[in-house]
Amino acid sequence: MALTVRIIAPDKTVWDDQAQEIILPSTTGQLGILSDHAPLLSALDTGVMRIRSEKEWIPIALMGGFVEVEDNEVTILVNGAESADEIDKDAAGVDFNEAKARLEELQSDENTQEKIQATQAYKKARARFQAAGGMV
Repeated sequence: MALTVRIIAPDKTVWDDQAQEIILPSTTGQLGILSDHAPLLSALDTGVMRIRSEKEWIPIALMGGFVEVEDNEVTILVNGAESADEIDKDAAGVDFNEAKARLEELQSDENTQEKIQATQAYKKARARFQAAGGMV
């Protein structure tokens, strides 16, 4: 039995289809969901979600949110999401390297607002680059 997966961002529905398996970036680590999973509500971190369709794994960059699993239906509400085919790998790689350099500059700072923003920018850039097929 397949899962019905819906990924909903504020501006669009990113995915609304069947899947055999999904792997999510939860705030406590990677979370795998197969059919007949126990009911679940969890927070999601910024990272790459992977959806296994009939033929392949499909990566989608998620920008944090929540997931609910119940009766083989998975509803994912996110702040933002991009599928791999929407991301320019070269541009994502440049963004990732810039965000990484900026975060390294601020590494000695305490938890300033600037460092928190740089950390979030780094996580987003890393997720986009990984979803596009880049190696981090």
